[in-house]
Amino acid sequence: MKNPEALDWYRFAKMDLQSAKTLDKYSRPKPLEIICYLSEQCVEKMLKGFLVANSQNPPRTHDLPMLCDLCIEKDERFCELSDICEFLTLYGIQPRYPNELEIVDEDANKALRYIQTVIDFFERRGLIEIQEQEADQVKFPS
Repeated sequence: MKNPEALDWYRFAKMDLQSAKTLDKYSRPKPLEIICYLSEQCVEKMLKGFLVANSQNPPRTHDLPMLCDLCIEKDERFCELSDICEFLTLYGIQPRYPNELEIVDEDANKALRYIQTVIDFFERRGLIEIQEQEADQVKFPS
C-alpha cells in the first residue's frame, strides 16, 4: 500500500466488520443497535481510508453522505454508494443511546449487506491497494 495511514483505516474497518459479523452470528438476542453501529463505522473508515489514500485528511465526522461527497470529488464512481451512506449514517450516533432509534432485525441484516456492497465496490475498482505481504492484514471476510 502506498499510504500506511490508509492501511490503518482499512485495518480498523476490517475489525468493525468482523465484530459486526460475529455479533450477528453468535449473540442471542442479537445486539441490533451495535451491529448497525459497527456497520456504519466500517463504511466510515473505508471512506476515510480512501480520502487518506488520496492525500486528503478526513474530517472528524460520522456524516457518511458528507464523506461520500468528498470521495465523489476524487472519484465519481462513489455516487454508487450515496444511498448506502444515507441509510447507514443514522446508525453513527443514535443507536448508542437508549430509545433514540427503533432498530429491527431487517435493519441489521441490511446494514451487514451494505458493508459487503461497499467492500465489493472497493475491491472491484482496485481502491484497496495492498501489497502481497499486507494482504492478510486487510483481506475482508465474506
